[in-house]
Amino acid sequence: MRQKIIFSGLVITGLIICCLTGCKKKISTADSAFYYWKTTLLLDKPQADLLKGAADNQLYVRLFDVIWDEQKSDVRPNAIISINQDVSQFHIVPVIYITNKTFEKLSPDQTGPLAEKVNRLINEITAQNKISYQRVQIDCDWTTGTKNRYFAFLKTFKELNKKQLEATIRLHQIKYADRTGVPPVDKGLLMFYNMGKISANLKQRNSIYNTTDAAKYVKYLPLYQLPLDIALPLFSWAIQIREGKVIQLYGKIGQQELSDRANFQQTAQSNVYKANKSFYLSGVYIKENDVFKLETVNQKLLDQAAYQLSKHLAHLEKRNIIYYELSTNAAAALKAEDIKEVSAHF
Repeated sequence: MRQKIIFSGLVITGLIICCLTGCKKKISTADSAFYYWKTTLLLDKPQADLLKGAADNQLYVRLFDVIWDEQKSDVRPNAIISINQDVSQFHIVPVIYITNKTFEKLSPDQTGPLAEKVNRLINEITAQNKISYQRVQIDCDWTTGTKNRYFAFLKTFKELNKKQLEATIRLHQIKYADRTGVPPVDKGLLMFYNMGKISANLKQRNSIYNTTDAAKYVKYLPLYQLPLDIALPLFSWAIQIREGKVIQLYGKIGQQELSDRANFQQTAQSNVYKANKSFYLSGVYIKENDVFKLETVNQKLLDQAAYQLSKHLAHLEKRNIIYYELSTNAAAALKAEDIKEVSAHF
């Protein structure tokens, strides 16, 4: 009897210590941020409120694209951003998107001049808008064939720019790192979305994010040789299907448009809609009986993604969780507290 009493006392003591110390939930050190990918920077009040409340005004802004001009057989900047508001209160990280085709077409000795041009344009845009920045992010879905030229560009750019350099990393570049290589940058940004198959099969898993497809990649994360920030999806899209074939993918057609009963009828599957007639919607031709499968991301799905991912990441003292993207729809769908709860998984 005395042994039972002693054992019970030890259990109670252990529980008390656990509650006071070891059982305390790990405090997150991650910071939240948003991407902004439009060609005009002008936030409405809901967007500005979400940016401030959820991310302390941390904003990754795509300044311009770099594309290959077939007519001129040369690279050129495209879709340069127009900043139409005071951004002095924002903490901006410039982001540059470079098409893989650019590096397919460039010769190895042209990567250095390209780095100079990109660095010069970044500094012109940031100076004009009084933006002080500490790091730059380059977004390019490179391949094994363009790896050497892209990596040479990154090395030269880093030498010229002299700020922290980051590069986006796709899931396939994590899984096949031995083939695709690891970019010579200070930090990677893992794009944890667009992982499933876009299919005319109406019962196909959500192609933006689903746990099944994600599981094929996350086990490779602990081996990756770069510290990683994380990008999580904050968008939706509609897959247009005609006669059993995928026609197009549209980010500008969402719940609001598909809920218009004059144009669409909802099917037995809640995220699938059928066109009542032939018409144009925001410049998109829709034929009678076209089917639209709406794929969305809500807080529940974001929580699943963050939980699944956080279990496989190597430790990082300070990690940025960047949501793609800051939009009017995102500001209407989620509150700052929702974003903070998701980021807290890290």
